[in-house]
Amino acid sequence: MQKLIGEGKVRAVNRLHPRFEEILEEKPDKKKKRVHLLAIGDVGSNLLTGLHLLGGDVIGSIGICDISDQVTARWEFEENQIAYPWAYDALPEVDIVKPEDLFKCDMFIFVASKGIPPVGSGVKDVRMYQFEANSAIVAGYARQARRENFKGLFAVVSDPVDPLAKTAYLESNKNEAGEFDGLGLRPEQVQGYGLGVMNARAAYYAKRDDRFTQFLTEGRAFGPHGQDLVVADSIEHYNDELSKELTELVVTANLKMRALGFKPFVAPAFSSGAISLILTLRGEWHCGSVFLGGIYMGVKNRYTPWGLETEILPLPEKLYERIVLAQDNLKAIV
Repeated sequence: MQKLIGEGKVRAVNRLHPRFEEILEEKPDKKKKRVHLLAIGDVGSNLLTGLHLLGGDVIGSIGICDISDQVTARWEFEENQIAYPWAYDALPEVDIVKPEDLFKCDMFIFVASKGIPPVGSGVKDVRMYQFEANSAIVAGYARQARRENFKGLFAVVSDPVDPLAKTAYLESNKNEAGEFDGLGLRPEQVQGYGLGVMNARAAYYAKRDDRFTQFLTEGRAFGPHGQDLVVADSIEHYNDELSKELTELVVTANLKMRALGFKPFVAPAFSSGAISLILTLRGEWHCGSVFLGGIYMGVKNRYTPWGLETEILPLPEKLYERIVLAQDNLKAIV
């Protein structure tokens, strides 16, 4: 047993979970995955293009859904005209799916959003501005996933990622009386995708300022995609002052883009979205929010044939304190 544990080939299952026997019966499936994407707006269209171009090794096909039939018709038409000459099946085919078929897939990607404040609106934390409206939307799809006994991954890309991921988990596990019964999505079936771009932004600044260079080889990003983000310049040689300065640059990067007159959606669509989702499907390490201590918290993680694995690191005390503060603030939201 110790040998199997050391090789990462043992899966822990909560015997008190109402469906633990069903969970034990699940077997890894190595076939290419069917991916469904909900909402093809600014983020969704870029994310779709990234999945289509980069994910052919793990994605068999991509289904798209939007409230506008014109939008889905456009992107089915556009994406399927992207092809390598004489290798016309190298990229996943894109097709349109109906709302009632959204959970007939291996990965459901939630990119729906009621709206983002316009550039110049003065809203400082756009993510929390979106929470009230977007939480109602994600709850509806989480309940649909429950009704259809969805077995795949419910990926949340819309902001604010971390509270919405928890909302999806909680709402899917409520019965008709609104009581939590554990019969919906399992915690590891939901993941939030927002940390990838924060990590990439930290790398952007680290490449342009020698004081932060150590982040590129020793650094990490933890926590939510928002104000409580925690960037560590280094785990082994942690500098609290530099780390907080780098964190501030990363957290305000979206405001810098808005000051230029543009909405910051391209880098998130690729770094948090397409790239991180493809790494997930490959079973490789990536940045994402997973269920830890009752909240969805951004960490380095990967999906293995035996379950979800999160990176375990010895943390400097000051860094640990920052992470605990982020955790407490996330708990206060939902």
